[in-house]
Amino acid sequence: MPNIFDYLKWRDIDLKKVEFNEVDNLILSRLAYFPFDGLLDDEEKITIKESYFRYQTLGTTGRILQKEDIDLFPALANSERFGNMQITKYINKVDPIAEKQFSAITIIMPDDTIYVAYRGTDTSIVGWKEDLYMSFSDLIPSRIDAVSYLEYISKKIKKPIRVGGHSKGGNLAVYAVAFCSKSIQDKIINVYNNDGPGFSEKVIKTEGYKNIVKKVHTYIPQTSIIGRLLNHKEKTTILKSTQTGIMQHDLYSWQVLGDKFIKAEITNSSEFIDKTITKWLSEVNTEQRKIFIDNLFDILQSTKATTIDEMGNNWFLNAKTMIKSYKNLDGKSKEIMTKTLS
Repeated sequence: MPNIFDYLKWRDIDLKKVEFNEVDNLILSRLAYFPFDGLLDDEEKITIKESYFRYQTLGTTGRILQKEDIDLFPALANSERFGNMQITKYINKVDPIAEKQFSAITIIMPDDTIYVAYRGTDTSIVGWKEDLYMSFSDLIPSRIDAVSYLEYISKKIKKPIRVGGHSKGGNLAVYAVAFCSKSIQDKIINVYNNDGPGFSEKVIKTEGYKNIVKKVHTYIPQTSIIGRLLNHKEKTTILKSTQTGIMQHDLYSWQVLGDKFIKAEITNSSEFIDKTITKWLSEVNTEQRKIFIDNLFDILQSTKATTIDEMGNNWFLNAKTMIKSYKNLDGKSKEIMTKTLS
């Protein structure tokens, strides 16, 4: 079944000749996950082709987050459509103290527009904790950084703007546009949320969100879980994936035909999971959610691991450490943990 790699072979035509489309958006949202750490200076602008050359010759302090990225990076670098696009203002911050994981990059395109891409969750434990905080708080640190980043870019580069991301990156894209200034909102062409969660009713009802909701395009696979969390009011396209269950969140499994996604219908299992999570959110109050999340991640962080990979590499010892940490919780915390997990 065709995916973005097949699209790259088929649509290798300069963007000035064939206009931007929804599959281009998905590819650029994945670009935000690439390990550009140490490859370009703060204000430098280099082509995707040059960034791959530096990656091969200089190495990087970042790491590949998904095995398919290893093939996508050279495919983009050697592409007529993407190779000469410029990247700039790459930022990647993981701050355990502020409980923040934030990364973004700006792509300057041949059609005289820019695409601001926000990264979704990486493998850092603090990144996953920040995601869960979305269940009870609107002001998570990465959302605040997303707004600041968009405002900075709009002042530095005077071009029309597309904004997008995958997973949490899609949520950040919508939030940044909703809460930036009206003058920046007017420069926005489209906002792309690729299977990212929605928002609380409080955010949905703000003037900023209402101003931009018609520019937002959300794409979710037919058994979406992440992309159906919380509230969505924007136009949503359901697409076909070759994976099953939560693994459909993998954008490399999304099916394309020409320059569009292959459409599908939402599955019964997605409906069931969505109703289950909605029920949980209605039954577990904000304080209990915070206690559960804080305790859960205190237990995970007792292992001293900073990423999911590190935790899995020494699972037996880490499991013993987590069980000991759970036993040390007070009675109320244990009760909330048990009830919530069940």
